[in-house]
Amino acid sequence: MKNMINITFGSKALLDIPKQLRINEYSSVFILVDANTKKNCFSRFINQTRLDNPKIIFMRAGEENKNIQTCEELWNQLSELGADRNSVLINLGGGVVTDLGGFVACTFKRGIDFYNIPTTLLAMVDASVGGKTGIDLGSLKNQIGIIREPKLVIIDSQWLETLPKKELRSGFAEMLKHGLISDPSYWYELINIKKLDAITLAKYIKSSVAIKEKIVLKDPTEKNLRKILNFGHTMGHAIESYFIADNDKERLLHGEAIVVGMILESFLSVHCCNFPEKDAIDVKESLSHYYPHVKISKIDREGILSLLRHDKKNNGSGINFVLLENIGKPRIDVNVKQELFYKAFDFYDTV
Repeated sequence: MKNMINITFGSKALLDIPKQLRINEYSSVFILVDANTKKNCFSRFINQTRLDNPKIIFMRAGEENKNIQTCEELWNQLSELGADRNSVLINLGGGVVTDLGGFVACTFKRGIDFYNIPTTLLAMVDASVGGKTGIDLGSLKNQIGIIREPKLVIIDSQWLETLPKKELRSGFAEMLKHGLISDPSYWYELINIKKLDAITLAKYIKSSVAIKEKIVLKDPTEKNLRKILNFGHTMGHAIESYFIADNDKERLLHGEAIVVGMILESFLSVHCCNFPEKDAIDVKESLSHYYPHVKISKIDREGILSLLRHDKKNNGSGINFVLLENIGKPRIDVNVKQELFYKAFDFYDTV
């Protein structure tokens, strides 16, 4: 179990990729990129690794393309380019690429090896670590998937230089979550960061990865402890899905939706787990310092709440949440009464 997650850090690990591939004697090497990583990362990746004749497969960028149609396109690309059961897929990209690319690899020819090279902060501290692969079902997040670890995850902060501030902020949300569910001192350290730039945030990547890795190693298939990583995600995923489905709304990045979810679920924690009200207010004010307020109308609320019943963490007819008893002390499988949801949105909207 201790060797389940194979993670390395830094550019030296990239230089070692050809050696890793030779050791495993793969018949062919495929690299999955989207429009963003093709433009901003691919040339640098090839120059550093000097891979010999890799084959490129391509997907459109964005959460809206994390679906079975994209998988089918990639399966066809692999097949047409001669991939076999001894091929390997390198996922070079953010969370959508690593989630979907991992799923494609797990299902092509009943499973081929894959490597994750996360290029966004979100993917480095969350999506690429822990073996969750998957796709969305319509606008419903991550409904289809497999838990299987990549052969290797290589985390190199150099890729953060390619990201706009909005993407850095999205990944930072998951780091803040790690503090809230696991380590109060880490939470307080993060909320005192003055400037969210690549150099500053890179210093905290290993800390966040260590928190997630420790949790995943204890509960790889999310039967118990690993559920705590879903704090903010029950409401957050419903909000993210709702904004994806509504073409008239500007799409929220994952971290932006999760921040709203964490504020809402901090309020629910007060009423369901005796989380101190002053701490819920502090969470809201701290997160609001970094993230702009998202306008959610009363009609939006109804649409978001209707999506909650599809959440993967539900059991039977109940809606289960991960909530907080204290900062750093979460509680899993908390059933919440529906009337509290409306009050939570009121709490979010209160200045």
